Amino acid sequence: MKLPKEILLSELLNYYVKGSMTLSYGKGEDVWMHPPVHRILGWYSRPSNFDLRRNVWRLNQISQIIDNEIYVKGDPAISDLATLNRFPTLIEANLINKNGSKIGFIADFLFDMKTGEIYYYLVSRSNPKIPGSSRWKLNIENINDQQPGLVFCESNSLEDLPLIKSSIKNEFLQKGKKIFDRFDDMKNKASNRLEDWLEEDEDINPNLDFKQNSFYNDDITSRNFSDKKEDDPWI
Repeated sequence: MKLPKEILLSELLNYYVKGSMTLSYGKGEDVWMHPPVHRILGWYSRPSNFDLRRNVWRLNQISQIIDNEIYVKGDPAISDLATLNRFPTLIEANLINKNGSKIGFIADFLFDMKTGEIYYYLVSRSNPKIPGSSRWKLNIENINDQQPGLVFCESNSLEDLPLIKSSIKNEFLQKGKKIFDRFDDMKNKASNRLEDWLEEDEDINPNLDFKQNSFYNDDITSRNFSDKKEDDPWI
């Protein structure tokens, strides 16, 4: 299978590393990178849950990817977790906005399979290890500086960054906001129509020139009770 030109780090770590059809080196565990130039050098895998050793691989050792397995050529460098933990990385680093406040975590990045160049980072609002959480795109040009565990950017909030993947919760909140906004629009339109109707009614009322006794003939003069009594043959 032809290797992809670009791939997410999370996808790379999800593959099981194999040296041959029978030799397995375990699943990818973490990245080996050079943060100052935003470049990935390789990654390392864990042979088993009870093994304290780690197998370190370079990108140019990848030969092919088949299904959920990534095949490598050559032997790995053997190291231990304590040594690898001292390697600099931006994964799970706090993202700091231009005001000095934390707005998220570096959760992932997209990189070139051949050169290791990182195109952009993906940011999570909460713990990056939580599956299904939203991801925002952080371009390299938006980064001012980086230190161990910290990445400083020009943005003020995550809403200033493009949303790459939306979680179910975030989609629900966005749809709910759209429904409320639509309801507010309908309410405002109904209120405006009612006000227009009332204004039209006020314009019509002054033109009504009906008199209080309009249902009676003005020429008919009222007679008192005594006159009626004399003319009435029944009395």
